[in-house]
Amino acid sequence: MKLKVDIRIPVGMPVQDTADFIAECEEAGLDGVGVHDHQHSARDVFVTLALAAERTSRLRLYPATSNPVTRHPMVLAALAATLGEVAPGRSHLTLAPGFLSVGNIGHRMARVAEMREAVLTIKRLLAGETLPFGYTHSRMRRVALEPTPVYVLASGPRMMELAGEVGDGAMVLVGLHPEAVAEARRRLQVGAKRAGRDLRDFPVIFIAPMSVDDGDGSARRWPRTWLGPDKPWITEPASNLYWLRHSGIDLPKDVDPDRMSVETADRICDAWGLYGSPEHCAHRLERAVDEAGLEHVFLFPSHTIAGGYWFPMREIDAFRRCIKPMLTA
Repeated sequence: MKLKVDIRIPVGMPVQDTADFIAECEEAGLDGVGVHDHQHSARDVFVTLALAAERTSRLRLYPATSNPVTRHPMVLAALAATLGEVAPGRSHLTLAPGFLSVGNIGHRMARVAEMREAVLTIKRLLAGETLPFGYTHSRMRRVALEPTPVYVLASGPRMMELAGEVGDGAMVLVGLHPEAVAEARRRLQVGAKRAGRDLRDFPVIFIAPMSVDDGDGSARRWPRTWLGPDKPWITEPASNLYWLRHSGIDLPKDVDPDRMSVETADRICDAWGLYGSPEHCAHRLERAVDEAGLEHVFLFPSHTIAGGYWFPMREIDAFRRCIKPMLTA
């Protein structure tokens, strides 16, 4: 079985530079790139992905992620259709309730019911249906024979069930521990059963948080750090604690990173993602395939809010030089 490996790229640098960097990801042997949708970066994800589509030929391209708060569902449907036009057969739309992008305009994140309505609305529009919007009815003037798939990004259990109920695929943040992965799959099945769906060929991308070091152990300090003021890295989102409990690590809701032991941080790193030398990260991915049956992962370079817009050059280099050759061998 070939493990598919994607990576998260930020929209922090000029979009031409970002598109060029995404082309380097294709050259490095990665299978896909997800770019976050943060309008406060003053650069747009869909423009960036369109430029990247011109510079690549096989890389899967998608927003990771958009949300139905900052963009209307019909706008998202049009953007998804356009991305499918410029990168046919290698794009999808990914939706989440929102986090930084929503908070930066003073709105709350979308609730589960709102997410359900948004996903279903977008899928129906992409299929060519006419739908009611306020005092009028609207439809997409052009639809593709194969509509762009709509994935749901899920971190909490209820959102996981929603992904299984209405999504064309799912991106899930649960760590790499086999017990947490099994619980995530169970939650997806709960949602699928609710809708009478069969998830036999349902694509699931498991998010793998990542930090590469030179073997000095510095990457394994992340659980003992802060994402931002009053935001422990390991509790953003708060559902992380739920999945860690399924991995055998029970942390209090008010966990204080400054008081966390090195031993606890090591256990978290092992359960949660890829933390260490390139060789260690490659072996951890192999374990995830063997223990949990993962087929597709999304490398998510660990960062703080302040450092979240830098290119993951170190991770790309590690993947090209070490991780991909070891996985291929």
